[in-house]
Amino acid sequence: MDATVVYGLVIPFVGTAAGSACVFFMKKELSSKVQKALMGFASGVMTAASIWSLIIPAMDQSEGMGKLSFLPAVIGFWAGILFLLLLDSVIPHLHLNTDKAEGPRSKLKKTTMMVLAVTLHNIPEGMAVGVVLAGLISGNGLITSGGVLALSLGIAIQNFPEGAIISMPLKAEGKNTGKAFLSGALSGAVEPIGALITIFAAGLCIPLMPYFLSFAAGAMLYVVVEELIPEMSADEHSNIGVVMFALGFTLMMALDVALG
Repeated sequence: MDATVVYGLVIPFVGTAAGSACVFFMKKELSSKVQKALMGFASGVMTAASIWSLIIPAMDQSEGMGKLSFLPAVIGFWAGILFLLLLDSVIPHLHLNTDKAEGPRSKLKKTTMMVLAVTLHNIPEGMAVGVVLAGLISGNGLITSGGVLALSLGIAIQNFPEGAIISMPLKAEGKNTGKAFLSGALSGAVEPIGALITIFAAGLCIPLMPYFLSFAAGAMLYVVVEELIPEMSADEHSNIGVVMFALGFTLMMALDVALG
């Protein structure tokens, strides 16, 4: 179990760092088609992970409530949505392919706010890994080592394009290659940190595990709907994003069922 916890914490971060390493062997910024494909893929993985790894286990763990077994999932889901809405409004950040910053006014550099945008939506992914690890550590029979690894692998796979999407534009804007890589990689460092905090919090309140699971699902789907899908669908080539969404969704679903 100890090894599973370590792997669960490290694997997603490795995915981000590997994607950020693209700056060392790619000279040009990612094309619009590639960006949309990667955004669609990430959206599909996160959506499937929210359903199979988080919401369904949350309802399964609440089955003793009978017809009200959906209630913890609904409450936790909305709490996750509102939490990300709050972060979105208090942290200055700049999304890809836009010059208009969101959140409070700030004098931060454009590149810094781009990193903050990716860091912001890495928080729910770290929480998702942390809450399933907390369930595994607590001996919850509905959460298995295979399920934890499936979620970690799925998030690592979608973190790979995220790392590239943040590091490549930084390099294109003139940032040193090493610093561009470091910025991209460090944007994923919030995931293991968030996972550890969530493990501790959820471990103190095991009966509230269904709420924690669905909270992480709500937070992840907020990112998908508020950021990834709009960027995937903007302008032309949106069909590429839709196909990649389906690919990411089915891959994560297969991983969760096969390994869980």
